[in-house]
Amino acid sequence: MNFPENLKYTNDHEWVKAEGNIGTVGITDHAQGELGDVVYVDIPDDITFVKAGESFGTIEAVKTVADMLAPVTGKVISVNRELNDHPEVVNGDPYGEGWMIEIEMTKPSELNDLLDVKAYKALIGH
Repeated sequence: MNFPENLKYTNDHEWVKAEGNIGTVGITDHAQGELGDVVYVDIPDDITFVKAGESFGTIEAVKTVADMLAPVTGKVISVNRELNDHPEVVNGDPYGEGWMIEIEMTKPSELNDLLDVKAYKALIGH
């Protein structure tokens, strides 16, 4: 299982990679493994803003549907629409091509409330 050191993690198994005030968001390797084969990613076409802890879409696997929760607050500047046609990319590359959204963070200090890699590993018992 992959645990990139340069990311921040949520208790709900999302990750964010912060570069300046831009945060790229996806679900963790652990989450995609627990979900199983991802068959659909639904992020609203009209999404423009997210608040930390609130749903920005859903991810569907063969046996379940789960909300994806924003780790930080801000303006949505990009959505990975490639996942509409190729949701399985989330399983194969959750930290790369399987990213979900990019957020222009309005409260970068929220990153301080997230888990580092050590705390995330402890959370999932790894």
